[in-house]
Amino acid sequence: MSTKNFTQLYQEWQAEVAKRLEKTPERKERFATSSDIEVDNLYVPQQIDDAYMEKIGFPGEYPYTRGVQPTMYRGRLWTMRQYAGFGSAEETNQRFRYLLEQGQTGLSVAFDLPTQIGYDSDDPMATGEVGKVGVAIDSLEDMETLLQGIPLDKVSTSMTINAPASVLLAMYIAVGEKQGVPSHKLAGTIQNDILKEYIARGTYIFPPQPSMRLITDIFAFCAEHVPKWNTISISGYHIREAGATAVQEVAFTLADGIAYVEAALQAGLDIDRFAPQLSFFFNGHNIFFEEIAKFRAARRIWARLMRERYGAKNPKSWQFRVHTQTGGSTLTAQQPDNNIVRVTLQALAAVLGGTQSLHTNSRDEALALPTEESARIALRTQQIIAYESGVADTIDPLAGSYYVESLTDQLELKVLEYMEKIEQMGGAVAAVEAGYMQREIHKQAYETQRRIESGEELVVGMNCFRLEHEAQPELLRVDPALGRKQTEKLAALRVRRDSALVEQTLAQLRQGAAGSENLMPLILECVRHYATIGEICGVLRQVFGEYRAV
Repeated sequence: MSTKNFTQLYQEWQAEVAKRLEKTPERKERFATSSDIEVDNLYVPQQIDDAYMEKIGFPGEYPYTRGVQPTMYRGRLWTMRQYAGFGSAEETNQRFRYLLEQGQTGLSVAFDLPTQIGYDSDDPMATGEVGKVGVAIDSLEDMETLLQGIPLDKVSTSMTINAPASVLLAMYIAVGEKQGVPSHKLAGTIQNDILKEYIARGTYIFPPQPSMRLITDIFAFCAEHVPKWNTISISGYHIREAGATAVQEVAFTLADGIAYVEAALQAGLDIDRFAPQLSFFFNGHNIFFEEIAKFRAARRIWARLMRERYGAKNPKSWQFRVHTQTGGSTLTAQQPDNNIVRVTLQALAAVLGGTQSLHTNSRDEALALPTEESARIALRTQQIIAYESGVADTIDPLAGSYYVESLTDQLELKVLEYMEKIEQMGGAVAAVEAGYMQREIHKQAYETQRRIESGEELVVGMNCFRLEHEAQPELLRVDPALGRKQTEKLAALRVRRDSALVEQTLAQLRQGAAGSENLMPLILECVRHYATIGEICGVLRQVFGEYRAV
């Protein structure tokens, strides 16, 4: 038996490796993650300190590094929530039913661009965009069609909607009423994260302050009337899609989360009343272990913030619950079947990182909206991970990995550095108004593109291992006549509805927006009488104004 201690043995091993590298060098001069965290050639026990309970702990217990549920996927698998929506409400309803028949366990609605920015399909601003990147929803009538035959007391629904989130939530509640499902039985999520729209995505309507008011109005309303609903999905997904690193994704998302918490506290809400309904939305990217570590680091940071800084007493207020979508920006138009492999790795990383729900992108999404076949393959990817791989059989299986624990610690430190910078600027809203986060993302996006174009970063099928001739896959095409059909439906609706009641409810909303009362009950009343999204947002535009990016 050797009498040398571990440090001596480790140093001797590294010296031997160095000798071998003189003859056979490594394939890169430097290995690093997307966040420029250098990757060592080997991780050993000395790189993990012994503060197990303080930093790692048990699943379902503070600081939730190992997951928010004590049994994780041994108790219940993540929600398989495929993002879908295109064309008309009728077409999207058919896709929803198909996916549910194929084993999807939750709905996720993609809205078209006019809906996302609060315009009706017959508005000149909507020309050429109706139903293109999601489903067109103009009124409660469209929402009724979208959800026809889908029992809202049994299926949870996520809606990717931000500036007009209050309007779409009101429509969902009204459909529940028509189905006989009271609001306290509805389960789901609205994205409702306006700060990341200013930062990375662009589907904003109103300036920051009235936008924050609408968000806190939703918090207060749902805490009382829709307790099973996640009132916000604080989103790093689009921040990452815009070019951010994993560290920036976590840091900017949590900084936004702090802004929402503080806005709600300033509005007089009790933290343990609204915080359990906060949720998050992360991207699943390619650097496998970094992705796993970022979920673990984010849970730990959020738990400490909520308990130690804000004094939340309810353990549910400490929990970082997250939906994940695989990385759309990583998909390539070249050799689209390669995207199935990318998505599989990204989905596996999200599961090993402890996500609560998951969407897997389809292979053809770099080219068009997914076909039915592509959507099925994407769902099957999740199902194979869940039922065939065995990774869901034990909790947080990579805990204790010298590399994963070290990477979790390093990510946490880098995230906290960014968050401190943002706090010194006055918080996320001030940082957005100053353009700080936008500039950081743009710099990183430029650097990533430079690396791909120079060949420093390899993308299989695009800048290496290319094919001279590629077969063109069958793509989904949206009916170009959809805009005209939606316009005709709107005209018919306006004839049938009680115009006097619509005008009355819109006038009450205008008065409420000029004051300080909670706007959700007023918006819900407008929706019940079939006021359109354009009419409701038009009233709010008159009172709040519109945001213009600097």
